[in-house]
Amino acid sequence: MPLHFSQKLAILADAAKYDASCASSGGQKRDSLRTGKGVGSVTGAGICHSFTPDGRCVSLLKILLTNYCMYDCAFCVNRVSSNVPRTRFTPAEAAQLTVDFYRRNYIEGLFLSSGIIRSPDATMEQLIETARLLREEHAFHGYIHLKTIADADPALISRAGELADRLSVNIELPQEASLKTLAPEKRMSTIRRSMATIRGEIDGHAQDKSARKKRFATGQSTQMIVGADSADDTAILRTSAALYGGYSLRRVYYSAFSPIPDASAALPLRAPPLQREHRLYQADWLLRNYGFDVEELAQATDGGMLDLDLDPKTSWALKNRALFPVDINRAPREMLLRVPGLGVRVADRVIAARRHGALRLDDVSRLASSLRRILPFITAPDWSPGATLDSERLKQKLRPAPRQLDLFPCA
Repeated sequence: MPLHFSQKLAILADAAKYDASCASSGGQKRDSLRTGKGVGSVTGAGICHSFTPDGRCVSLLKILLTNYCMYDCAFCVNRVSSNVPRTRFTPAEAAQLTVDFYRRNYIEGLFLSSGIIRSPDATMEQLIETARLLREEHAFHGYIHLKTIADADPALISRAGELADRLSVNIELPQEASLKTLAPEKRMSTIRRSMATIRGEIDGHAQDKSARKKRFATGQSTQMIVGADSADDTAILRTSAALYGGYSLRRVYYSAFSPIPDASAALPLRAPPLQREHRLYQADWLLRNYGFDVEELAQATDGGMLDLDLDPKTSWALKNRALFPVDINRAPREMLLRVPGLGVRVADRVIAARRHGALRLDDVSRLASSLRRILPFITAPDWSPGATLDSERLKQKLRPAPRQLDLFPCA
């Protein structure tokens, strides 16, 4: 019996929830209000399926074209051997759904992925056709993120980039050996080759003045499953650092493994703590924005695992106490950024303010939101931590009170 459209949507939206790699910032500016044609808009900052710093939820339609997949990845609920209801959208249905939801102000864009049907190229063609219909038939100016099929022809990947604001290729697992065991049809070399194709296209459009007249996706992202294999946090962060350096990724997304029905015996029985995923995001933020390298972050681990009770920067500082305290009036920016509690904005404010005179503790308190984490690691004309920095109880004092996971990166 054919499924009702709403039933198909429920199945395909639910099947897409495991994909966290819906990065969206950096979309090229397109505005139907300015042009007077078409529907939708995307600002330079784009949109994302997450929470903004002020707590707003930015929404996009996140679906699969189909939850059938010819591959048998052990960690995927949509694998060919999985006993789940199957359905699919045609490209025309997915495109019309996106426009209808946008007109009702339900969404601001589309994140589209798919199981592999018939072949990687055939699947990629269906994804591209959906985006083409949106752009050319519906004159949709909103945000589009397409999940790239790793085995697809490079020409198809290039075409996808001409239609989408962001592309992503999932690395799936941090270790090649794990990928061979849990996703036997996928190859790390193929995934990296697709990432290289996307990077080459992005770089080429940025450098070639004639190519700049044609739009192309502004970046790529990936997703890594955490806790499905034996990789520790240091191994995960080393893989992420290599991806950032090799393919200019905008983001690596970390998705805690979630047990699925009829799971393979090779998979763990329980999901890892969500706090582990949170700590990896914080460590990733330090890699991208605070000047830390992966080996410094490895120092913040215990046997390769990040401390679940303390953020990575505080853990690193406690294991490198000989570098502290730093003089708030003399320390260079790179060292200020290693002080727990000092974020990028606060560090820049400190540098700007101290040009006008020596900062005292009251001055620092006005610049920073909280002094509790900062005090043990700095000196000022009227402050010294004394023996506090060497106290064995300092770690306990710096542990945050139990609460819901913070949505913001660690400072």
